[in-house]
Amino acid sequence: MTLKSIKYESGKLEILNQLLLPAHSQYIEVKGVEDGWRAIHKMQVRGAPAIAIVGCLSLAVEIQSEVFTNKKTLRQEVEGKLNYLVSARPTAVNMKLAADELISLVNSLDKDEKVRLVGVFLKSIEAMLEKDIADNRAIGDAGAKAVLSHCSVDGLVRVLTHCNTGSLATAGYGTALGVVRSLHSANRLEHVYCTETRPYNQGARLTAYELVHEKIPATLICDSMVSALMRARNITAVIVGADRVAANGDTANKIGTYQIAVVAKYHGVPFYVAAPFTSIDFAIPSGEHIVIEERPEKEMTHVGDMRIATPGISCWNPAFDITPSRLITAIITERGVFTPEELKQQKNCVGS
Repeated sequence: MTLKSIKYESGKLEILNQLLLPAHSQYIEVKGVEDGWRAIHKMQVRGAPAIAIVGCLSLAVEIQSEVFTNKKTLRQEVEGKLNYLVSARPTAVNMKLAADELISLVNSLDKDEKVRLVGVFLKSIEAMLEKDIADNRAIGDAGAKAVLSHCSVDGLVRVLTHCNTGSLATAGYGTALGVVRSLHSANRLEHVYCTETRPYNQGARLTAYELVHEKIPATLICDSMVSALMRARNITAVIVGADRVAANGDTANKIGTYQIAVVAKYHGVPFYVAAPFTSIDFAIPSGEHIVIEERPEKEMTHVGDMRIATPGISCWNPAFDITPSRLITAIITERGVFTPEELKQQKNCVGS
């Protein structure tokens, strides 16, 4: 059974506090937008799909207890709070797209329809939860088929993944880790290697946690071991997630992804990006236009509360990097698997 990072029932929202994993599995309540913003910014919840869902649910929880005198006040309140939620982690596009959709919803409602608004919000967000899981399963199946195309009919595969893209980053199942799950379910996965993903260690803390939880054959490696791994082991494919994909296929993902793509290209290993279609931002022509979030220095200088870096040293801590489309074999979505060139032709499919 996959882990559940988001619990929502009868207007109560709880999230699994990922800062405490793997030592403690503790859920915390999110009572409104401020709680939602802090949970996203502090990375108690992370992963582009999960960020959007938790952000929207935090607003839904809050508006149920508020009183609005007119539609204008309601619209301003909703728009302001959604834009505030977007600011918590600006690189991930999913929260922005969800915010735009909900702002359009509130603008379409007639005056004095707060009850209907809350109902529409909840229905829309609950549908988002269900759709995310269904989309992830479709991504998993499509990705498994793409990866298996590189081996014999009955052959087993070895894959490498980076950061965390599983149930803890989505509503359930996962994107890149969803592909791993589908390969494992089909009895075609020999082994998966996951990177530690410094400095926040999402791979060591979260991906490893999920893989052990589900008894998937896996090995953890340091970020600096990827080149040696590809030289020493027969890696079938690299599968990573994405926080935002530009129209030309350039992809923003967790820092360290770019260098893995370069190494994969050198060793002739296919490099796949697995992401829901909502992670593709056709309004951005290339990766140069994607805003890269920079995180606090303490994430690099400390492990927990223990300082490991020399006091006085300056740090540069971008949370993401951009992988150029020319290094990407294909992008796996719930709508199919597309090369970066083919992706451009999908622009007209947005919203269909």
